[in-house]
Amino acid sequence: MTAFNGSFRLVSSENYGTFLTEIGVPVETRKQVASSLEQIKIAGEADSYTITTTVLNKESSIRFELGTGFEEERLNGAVTETVVNLENGALVQKYFGDKESTATYTIDGDTLTIVETAGTVTATRTFKRH
Repeated sequence: MTAFNGSFRLVSSENYGTFLTEIGVPVETRKQVASSLEQIKIAGEADSYTITTTVLNKESSIRFELGTGFEEERLNGAVTETVVNLENGALVQKYFGDKESTATYTIDGDTLTIVETAGTVTATRTFKRH
């Protein structure tokens, strides 16, 4: 879905520190991430996507086909099985393992919203296209 294609900069974050705690990210990393201006670049064509995230002056990319599982390293260093699907116009990324969670990406014009849930904790991060 090409509506997601573009580069986005974080403009607001709600409850993200609590979410990071829930998935087991160490306190020092949480503090660094909280003070960082995260950027995300999404490039997709048909069922193939690349999402590149820049945070803490570190760039990481995931490349995937919709509906096909892949391994991904999280901020706490844990490797998790991940699968992304397109559901009702949203990219829904599910992480499986010891700390299961879901990230739902929605796009509205130049605004990318990512809602992340783990256990009973939900975080919402908003990005603007630049």
